[in-house]
Amino acid sequence: MTFDEEELAALSEAQLDVLREIGNVGAGNSATALSRLIKYRIEMNVPHVALVPIEEVPEFVGGPELVVAGIFLRVYGKAPSNILFLIPRESAFALVDTLYGRERGATSEFDLMDESALMEIGNILAGSYLNAFYSFTGISMLPSVPALAVDMAGAILNVVLVQLGELGDHALLIETNFVAEDRSINGHFFLVPDPGSLGTIMNAVGVG
Repeated sequence: MTFDEEELAALSEAQLDVLREIGNVGAGNSATALSRLIKYRIEMNVPHVALVPIEEVPEFVGGPELVVAGIFLRVYGKAPSNILFLIPRESAFALVDTLYGRERGATSEFDLMDESALMEIGNILAGSYLNAFYSFTGISMLPSVPALAVDMAGAILNVVLVQLGELGDHALLIETNFVAEDRSINGHFFLVPDPGSLGTIMNAVGVG
């Protein structure tokens, strides 16, 4: 089944509930994996899930000129897609401070160890969310090795669009909130299906 623009914009609350549940399961699995990695408890929740036009992705992280850490992975399998995890640079500084047990505000530039940690977080998130998709849909999707860029959100999206060529018109947004001790850090996880892949995913969760 092929979905047109009106059908995509009109996904029902029940359909979004399924996607929220996938997000919540993925967040729970991610929190468990991250907690093991850093040896103390991290909680994650998913306050918002939506299907958004691809060109509006930068707006959800604070606008196209906001400097962010962007983690990109290509997804292979029955529903080929792309993953973008975008987190404002200041929040990414706070996240690596938390991961390494540093004082708040200690990080003002990323070194190689910080970049490696952010890519590992992207790897964990991607694996956890894709496993959740498999549990709910039976669609097996495997991520590539992550790549990291620190730039304006609009510039990162433009590079992805240029490098990949044709993408689907919509992205599945899973807002991701990290809570560790007294810190709360927000990021945005986007699954950008290739043309045709969104219909495969929607049909698999009982849509259509």
